[in-house]
Amino acid sequence: MKELFDHISVASSTLVTKTYSTSFSLGIRCLNKKFHNAIYSIYGFVRLADEIVDSFHDFNKADLLEDFKTDTYKAIRQRISLNPILNSFQHVVHDYSIESGLTDCFLASMEMDLQQTQHSANSYETYILGSAEVVGLMCLRVFTENNQELYKNLKPAAMRLGAAFQKVNFLRDLKNDYEVLGRVYFPQVDLSIFSEKEKKEIERDIEEDFAAALAGIRQLPRSSRFGVYVAYIYYRSLFNKIKSVSSVRILSERIRIPNSRKLSLLAGSYVKHSFRMI
Repeated sequence: MKELFDHISVASSTLVTKTYSTSFSLGIRCLNKKFHNAIYSIYGFVRLADEIVDSFHDFNKADLLEDFKTDTYKAIRQRISLNPILNSFQHVVHDYSIESGLTDCFLASMEMDLQQTQHSANSYETYILGSAEVVGLMCLRVFTENNQELYKNLKPAAMRLGAAFQKVNFLRDLKNDYEVLGRVYFPQVDLSIFSEKEKKEIERDIEEDFAAALAGIRQLPRSSRFGVYVAYIYYRSLFNKIKSVSSVRILSERIRIPNSRKLSLLAGSYVKHSFRMI
């Protein structure tokens, strides 16, 4: 039965999400249950592509990514794939009218990771758009449930939230990206002499993204507002911790938020949501 395979497909995407990201997993669980499968499926798709370019060092990444791209478009066209992650993703694409341009843009950014180790201001913006902002738009398609007007109104904020998350990731992973993957995402930044001034300039940019994103979160339907707010609060807390450490320390260790702290943030977010304080 196809329904059984679809169930297995979503379960696979769910496992990928829970294995790779505690923060997003908890955020998804705070969404209305009707959105769980779709958001797990989007994350599973995004994570699989990201792993190809970031982790599979003993294999031909370009070939693997090309195969993944081909299989993605084939899954969407045929409305089925024997790859369970792609099978669950294609369902979301069709159920929520996710434009092909969003998938194209995301995969193009993944290709950039295979070719570019440094970025100009323009290529940085292009990469952020594809790797993060369009993922936010995929999720917004789900949250707005084919309400075109609501999607249009919240689109800028969703893009800013995706950008904020990605830029915080860049700061958190600065050491690994530079030393292991040989990448520097922030334009015109020399990590051999990374200064407090440069760090603070990056942080000001992220602050602006977070502010614009929060305004949009407050306008989301209640069915998705709490879950998105929880993810926002987790990343905001991580960002605050990163801001509190020096530019030298950020290059020597990966800053984390303990799971106990995440649970505390979850509880606080729930109170704010319950009393309509978000």
